[in-house]
Amino acid sequence: MSEEKHDKIQKRYNRIAPVYDLMEGLMEKGKMGDWRQNLWQKVNDRISQLKANNDQLKLLEAGVGSGKNIEYYPEQIEIYAIDFSPKMLKEAEKKANKFNKEVKLVEMDIQNLDFEDNYFDLIVTSCVFCSVPDPVQGLKELKRVLKEDARIIMLEHMRSQNELVGKFMDWFNWVSLYTWGANINRKTMENIEKAGLEIVEVNDLMSDIVKEIELRK
Repeated sequence: MSEEKHDKIQKRYNRIAPVYDLMEGLMEKGKMGDWRQNLWQKVNDRISQLKANNDQLKLLEAGVGSGKNIEYYPEQIEIYAIDFSPKMLKEAEKKANKFNKEVKLVEMDIQNLDFEDNYFDLIVTSCVFCSVPDPVQGLKELKRVLKEDARIIMLEHMRSQNELVGKFMDWFNWVSLYTWGANINRKTMENIEKAGLEIVEVNDLMSDIVKEIELRK
């Protein structure tokens, strides 16, 4: 993955950061908002299970973006939220202040995480692996920093396996890619397998395009 490609996508996200929430407002008011709430309910259920054995839990949101998940962050655990777009992080900081959430917001590339091996009890992503320049490398990094028996919980969209729908997504991928750097035709389930992560559970939310996924090492 070239540095030039990384910089190009980063610049696109920096450019749209101030209007990103407005651009996705209709989706958030529709199903996406419900899916997001359900995702964090699952995260909280997992935290409740873990707290029986560990009071010092660490959670990573990889790809915090403009901070749409911040209002759902659980209390009384250590939370890190990273993004490679500094302007997106500024939007996320506004939400952390608005919702009075304690979170360590850090500019960092998911493909090269500055954390020790086996560091996190939980990792959460939502609509992130459509824009990571090298998604397999990003997933390998999440695997590296994930503790044994810990979980990655994801809400992700990807290319449909339906031949006609998949081809349509391929044809129009350039629109979203060159607007803000997101791909609509990523084969995320294949990338998960290539990264060596084990699938615990998969729920289809919109056909086979939007999925809630739980992974472990």
